[in-house]
Amino acid sequence: MKKSLFALAAVTAFAGAAQAQSSVTVYGILDLGYVGSNVRVANNSGTNALVNTQNSQFGQGGESTNRLGFKGTEDLGGGLSAFFTIETEITPNATNTVSTGAAANRQTFAGLKKSGIGQFALGTQYTTIHNAVAATDPGQANNMAGNVIYDKLSGGSALTTSTTVGTSGSAGSQQFSGQQNNSSYTVRANNMLSVASDTFAGFQGNAFFVLNDQNTNSASVTSTGGGYAGGTTNHTGWGLGGNYTWNKLLVTANFQQFTDKAPYGVTSAGVYQAGNPTQGGFGGTTTVGVNDKDNQQYYAATYDFGILKAYAQYVNRKTLDANNPNNYVARTAEQIGVRSFITPTVEAWASAGMGKITVSQGAANSLALVSASGVGSNAGNFGGFQLGSNYWLSKRTNLYAIYGQQRTSNQVYNATGGVAGNPTSYNLNNYALGVRHTF
Repeated sequence: MKKSLFALAAVTAFAGAAQAQSSVTVYGILDLGYVGSNVRVANNSGTNALVNTQNSQFGQGGESTNRLGFKGTEDLGGGLSAFFTIETEITPNATNTVSTGAAANRQTFAGLKKSGIGQFALGTQYTTIHNAVAATDPGQANNMAGNVIYDKLSGGSALTTSTTVGTSGSAGSQQFSGQQNNSSYTVRANNMLSVASDTFAGFQGNAFFVLNDQNTNSASVTSTGGGYAGGTTNHTGWGLGGNYTWNKLLVTANFQQFTDKAPYGVTSAGVYQAGNPTQGGFGGTTTVGVNDKDNQQYYAATYDFGILKAYAQYVNRKTLDANNPNNYVARTAEQIGVRSFITPTVEAWASAGMGKITVSQGAANSLALVSASGVGSNAGNFGGFQLGSNYWLSKRTNLYAIYGQQRTSNQVYNATGGVAGNPTSYNLNNYALGVRHTF
């Protein structure tokens, strides 16, 4: 009996010691309020039509996406520690508060960290570019329109997230406007190994590698005269990023590339038809693409003047058809902004930017700057601005007001047969008043 009691006491003491060395934190964001938008599309289908769409609701996530997360660390001794994060999106106004689907898994990873060296982690994680944007965006990557770097729209009609070249689309619609949900870079990826160094003499480095390959030897020619019924289905990616901090200056440079391959087909006449690039993660989710090579780069600098903080940003993305590099979609944007505490409790920011989106082949009903013969630059310009303010009631709760506008120009409707029609345009404004609580 005494031995059993001694054994129980020893196990209890060991468990208590282990518990003392680890910690788990529950955290999250609840963001709710009034969200509205006004979308105006002119000559959307080449018929001189003008369509105004207004949206108004007591919605959610105007400043931050709602989320629920668990994170923990365990001290392993000698400066080594283990850590994990599980974070999911929550939707307060939906039937299921905890979201489902590819976008619901915001982050899920585990890793090890060594003090003085750095860390690594495996799982679903943010990319190096998104981490850099989060640190260098004047609007702190909120969910309202007008930001040409982290482009979003809240409270409006769903934005088309596909820009597949060669399919029917509307020239003035969101599809080829250059302003979609995260059209400028991939936000997160599954199957990722990330590495981050500690800071040495102001320099800090980041890298990641994405690996999800499936290869078979059963590829065969189809009965229609070409293509593959099996073969390679690979989704890979890699990224590098570097940050330099000197006094009040922060400079960041980042590059990442994703390659998505899958079996493709040709017609009986041998004409390549399937495999046009579907943007991998184009909607900012974990969705992969098909037969595309997606190159993305981001550069930014911030300087804290004390009274305000200034921002300068540049992003570039070019998605190529992996089997036909002449088939591509390219997007470039630059933005400047400021952010400041006007009083100890009132914070404000402003940003303005512009950019260009280019589609290599002006397909029927798609974006084009073309002549009657169907030859042209296939490029459109876009721009936007955003104003916002926070009133901090406490360290965890704030009221906010955000207003943003964005527009496109230099677009022409490209009808079937490559004949250019009348100019088309796409414009919107987006506004929100809300309350945000973090825990």
